[in-house]
Amino acid sequence: MRQRLRLYTGEEQRAAAVAEPEVTVRLGDISRILADAVRTNRSWVRDFEDDQIQISSDLFEVLSTYWNLRPGA
Repeated sequence: MRQRLRLYTGEEQRAAAVAEPEVTVRLGDISRILADAVRTNRSWVRDFEDDQIQISSDLFEVLSTYWNLRPGA
């Protein structure tokens, strides 16, 4: 049987990467934890600053309105 050479493109490595599992939590379950971590300037919060999260459109609307109406905005 003759050996076949293949060109390495890195695609196999990307395909083999396992996606991190997603977890569904209630905002109320994590809001106090996040608020405390931000208030006490925990470094691990900055580690996740660029991570994307999914929120409902109505929560996004409330957060956007709050941000624009807060004092000093």
